[in-house]
Amino acid sequence: MTIVGARPQFVKAAALSREFASREGIEEILVHTGQHFDANMSEVFFTEMEIPRPKYNLDVHSLGHGAMTGRMLEGIEDLIEKERPDVMLVYGDTNSTIAGALAATKLHVPVCHVEAGLRSFNMKMPEEVNRILTDRISDVLYCPTDAAIANLSKEGFDGFDCEVVKVGDVMQDAALFYAQKSKERSTLKLEPGFVLCTLHRAENTDDPARLKSIVEALESIHEESEVILPLHPRTKKKLEDYGMNSSLNIIDPVGYFDMIELLKKCKMVMTDSGGLQKEAFFFGKYCITLRDQTEWVELVEHGVNRVVGADGDKILNAYRKFSSRPSSKFELNLYGQGSASKNITDHLLQFTSKH
Repeated sequence: MTIVGARPQFVKAAALSREFASREGIEEILVHTGQHFDANMSEVFFTEMEIPRPKYNLDVHSLGHGAMTGRMLEGIEDLIEKERPDVMLVYGDTNSTIAGALAATKLHVPVCHVEAGLRSFNMKMPEEVNRILTDRISDVLYCPTDAAIANLSKEGFDGFDCEVVKVGDVMQDAALFYAQKSKERSTLKLEPGFVLCTLHRAENTDDPARLKSIVEALESIHEESEVILPLHPRTKKKLEDYGMNSSLNIIDPVGYFDMIELLKKCKMVMTDSGGLQKEAFFFGKYCITLRDQTEWVELVEHGVNRVVGADGDKILNAYRKFSSRPSSKFELNLYGQGSASKNITDHLLQFTSKH
């Protein structure tokens, strides 16, 4: 049983579900919690990416963290009782992730966590709480990087009854596969050379001072390089609530193929998304991270990502530095070069044969 609920999880599941479908002996039951529910954020992914339709949709959304997680937990528990899966597979760090892991653990179904071991070291982020708790109750931790394995080791996982496996990153698998299809499937007409920006995390959108500082810096950049901002509905509402008018090129949220085309044709990425930081790297683009920390420390260490928070001066400084730098640092093999789905499936078949 696979639990998905948010855009990055659809992307990851697409890569792994394709690998599952090519193997004997795996039946996948896909459960969509409903966390991302509008057509642009959810439905379009299943259509575009040829992901099998979820067998179940819990339709849980637009609630506070407690209510959302609680209802997901209740719904997933019922489905486990009904379907009796051998393994529960969860992705990343959302409320859907922790709900799936908790429901399975309490019913003694082994939990496999894809994208385990990532840490921002900021416990105010709900995602950090979700990923730490999910790791702790998982039986198999599929880590994308050496840094993720080191994090788990520091937290004592070497002494826990679980398997820690380095597999690479399924998002790179997806990016490589869909990059070949995106041009014919994208609906966007783009001139190269713009800055691609996304902005959705509560730490930025719920703080008027942070949001204002970021938007003002983007406005300055927009005067010399067009800034295209596919805007999350929640952020759009916050900008309206705060009375912030913007001259940026604001577009509706986009599907995955449109996002790939944006990544191919932009000159730089600015984002508070975790996944987009990596996708920028996959497509050879420098990234400015509009957060106070990142889980993808290897990108910072190799000089292709700068973490600037909401500080306007730091945003502009990073933009200028990257604008004048040739893109010569993207040949590194940091995420498995497209082998993660195969590695996970190989291990999963071994794991289930033992249990």
